[in-house]
Amino acid sequence: MTKPLPEMIGLLPCGGQATRIAPLPLSKELYPIGFRPGQDGKPRPKVVCHYLLETMRQGGIRKAFFILRPGKWDIPAYFRDGEMLDMDLGYLIMRSPHGVPYTLDQAYPFVQNALVALGFPDILLHPPEMYARLVERWQQRQPDVVLGLFPCDRPQKAGMVDFDPDGTVNLIIEKPPQTTLTFMWGVALWAPSFTKFLHTYVATIEQALSQTTASETLTRKEIPIGDVIQAAIAAGMRVEAVPFEQGSYLDIGTPDDLVRAVQQYSGEGGGRGGGEEGGRG
Repeated sequence: MTKPLPEMIGLLPCGGQATRIAPLPLSKELYPIGFRPGQDGKPRPKVVCHYLLETMRQGGIRKAFFILRPGKWDIPAYFRDGEMLDMDLGYLIMRSPHGVPYTLDQAYPFVQNALVALGFPDILLHPPEMYARLVERWQQRQPDVVLGLFPCDRPQKAGMVDFDPDGTVNLIIEKPPQTTLTFMWGVALWAPSFTKFLHTYVATIEQALSQTTASETLTRKEIPIGDVIQAAIAAGMRVEAVPFEQGSYLDIGTPDDLVRAVQQYSGEGGGRGGGEEGGRG
């Protein structure tokens, strides 16, 4: 018998500056990719992060927060309260520019007791039922983290995952130059236990940095979220995976992949991504 689900909340980090496809007249998360029907039945542009929100909604996630870099005010102006998606949307402002873990931790007071669904709003993903599958896995086994995995032929751009046939994740390797691993992770669902671990992880780093010199602080590198998940594995947390063997993952953050996305999604009725590009650490 499965336990009732806790509240589920989506997090969409929007801290990037889109330098690889600059200049843009809008936030990259609002770049039009394909079309959706308007109220009059005629096609209207469909922005890239609309697809992610739809998959969250299909997975039963009715509430989500965008975590914004200051200046990305066009995102709340576009989505407003989420009525167009039948979701409740909120907006938080990122404080630290030192990587996705810091951006996500900004939501800690609002999500600390919830199941958190992570998605990257400049990524096009398939299949649309991916979050529903992650939720199902969590209900069955109650791990600390469930990762959605996608085939990847460019490991140097991705967080590659070593996992057992039963779905147990053993190792996450960030952007290896060479590897025999063939799956990367692209979405995640995690329990309050990992939210607390992430919060403590970020606080510990900040405490350590407070003892360093100003020059060392200025030259610090961004921390990938995959490093935090790997640290959780090392600390004994259970991380499991749901591989989508026929899935796809297409990052619009490079010029070539942006062109591919526009081409694939601009046919009649839209389309779906067909690449295994990019990656999020």
